[in-house]
Amino acid sequence: MHIEPGIVDGAKIALSYATAAGAVTYAVKETFADLRASNFASYAARALIATFGVLVFFEVLPHFPVGVSEVHFILGSTLFLVLGAAPAAFGLAAGLLIQGAFFAPIDLPQYAINLTTLLVPLFALHALANRIIAPKTAYIDLKYSQVLALSAAYQGGVVAWVAFWAFYGQGFGAANVASVFSFGAAYMLVVLIEPIADLAVLYAAKSLRGFERAGLFTARLFNAA
Repeated sequence: MHIEPGIVDGAKIALSYATAAGAVTYAVKETFADLRASNFASYAARALIATFGVLVFFEVLPHFPVGVSEVHFILGSTLFLVLGAAPAAFGLAAGLLIQGAFFAPIDLPQYAINLTTLLVPLFALHALANRIIAPKTAYIDLKYSQVLALSAAYQGGVVAWVAFWAFYGQGFGAANVASVFSFGAAYMLVVLIEPIADLAVLYAAKSLRGFERAGLFTARLFNAA
């Protein structure tokens, strides 16, 4: 989902600083809410797990450039369901920064763009989860239809933000429109695969009930709200 260098440049990139600042502010709010519900050790452990996971998703899992960006298996809904919104947000932000600093320095100028693209859909996913998941349902008991809706919301949000940045930066010329649509079409592969990965992880989590007090997972994974 990394926007290719040069897609948004010059004065236009200033908008990304504002959107990223808004996303980070909301992430801080979610972090304080998480800390009130758990404790710092649990939050820190989950944030570190999320960061490591994001690095694996970005650097180890298959990824390839298509059109205006790259297709990655980000597994944002997996991070959310297993670790919680705030640790997932931290992991996405930290993993993206580490990747840019050590593996892809060319992406650092677009960090605010890519951060917005990752975090805003995560928070939209969180809001959707509150609407479609009954209060007394643990995440390990979710149905495929619910997991599919969450995954589609996250990945659809990523595609929408990539399209926004591409059109904002380069306009609606035929070549740019074609690049955006080719990226969106390729990204549908992720929408097909991620719900299956989510269900596999949730199924595996059922065997880890004994670790629910270790603070390595979001409390909602095993316990109804």
